[in-house]
Amino acid sequence: MTSEELRSLIAAGLPCDHLQVEGDGRHWSAVIVSAAFQGKRPIQRHQLVYATLGARMHTDEVHALSMRTLTPAEWASQPH
Repeated sequence: MTSEELRSLIAAGLPCDHLQVEGDGRHWSAVIVSAAFQGKRPIQRHQLVYATLGARMHTDEVHALSMRTLTPAEWASQPH
């Protein structure tokens, strides 16, 4: 899987204001900004992202995914 493929999967299942994905094909890191995260705890935010990936999270297609999940307001208040 490429970073663009992973990015597309997340974006198809979750409306994102900002989405950055980097990795080596198995180990990934992502910064995901979505209004869907509003009022959700970190674990709930991660579960929303995992839901967009489905079974890929249980195979070697996505072996590991480290995430920063932010609302648009949280993103706007942080330096980039």
